[in-house]
Amino acid sequence: MEQIMNYVKPELVVVAVVLYFVGMGLKQSQTVTDKYIPAILGVLGIVICGIYVVATCNLVGTQNVAMAIFTAIVQGILVAGLSTYINQVIKQSGKEE
Repeated sequence: MEQIMNYVKPELVVVAVVLYFVGMGLKQSQTVTDKYIPAILGVLGIVICGIYVVATCNLVGTQNVAMAIFTAIVQGILVAGLSTYINQVIKQSGKEE
């Protein structure tokens, strides 16, 4: 987890927590098959991170726009992965071995 945290922007860590709760809500609602939840969280993470990147970056020029898109995608995937990791840590901590 420490290695993942080195790449996630500190201000976007809260997005992982939000995605964790969204995932739990999707699982509880039973409207979405479990196998689609990670993909939904990934897309939602990219969208939320995209909003953050657009709000904080200077989007003048092709290079800046490309970098903003890249950053949004990478950060979105990382926070979605982090939310899944959080879920697994919670599940595993409750198991007895």
